[in-house]
Amino acid sequence: MTSTYIVGLYFMPHRLSIKIKRLDNAAGLPLPEYHTEHASGMDLLAAVASDTVIEPGKWALVPTGLAVAVPPGYEAQVRPRSGLALKHGIGVLNSPGTVDADYRGEVSVILFNFGAEPFVVKRGERIAQMVIAKVYRADVEVMDELPDTARGEGGFGHTGR
Repeated sequence: MTSTYIVGLYFMPHRLSIKIKRLDNAAGLPLPEYHTEHASGMDLLAAVASDTVIEPGKWALVPTGLAVAVPPGYEAQVRPRSGLALKHGIGVLNSPGTVDADYRGEVSVILFNFGAEPFVVKRGERIAQMVIAKVYRADVEVMDELPDTARGEGGFGHTGR
């Protein structure tokens, strides 16, 4: 494990074990991996049997061929890849998608074509990234009044920006 020097301290990245099951449709594809030392997300690959075309303004459910066992207290977030967004207008429709700790089915990605041209998803193509995040559960407490703040009830666009 690599350590990082931060303002007089060494920061050791938190490591967590994620169990992954490769399904039949992912045969021959690499497992998710981090591509740089400080990357937050692991790339997810398309486990399509053949090229899948997503027309402009349309979406497709793209399988990854993986099922994951995320530990309780964590989630796997499925996020878009910036390169696909910039170059082709491709995003993740329900971004970020959530894989709950108790889900054991195949992880699939809802890709949306925001671009002007059809986009072809090819087998093994990097289509999204998966980030493991801590989850906090909240206890809901009903109140007649909420504590005041400087912002108050100012909503969308209230700052003038």
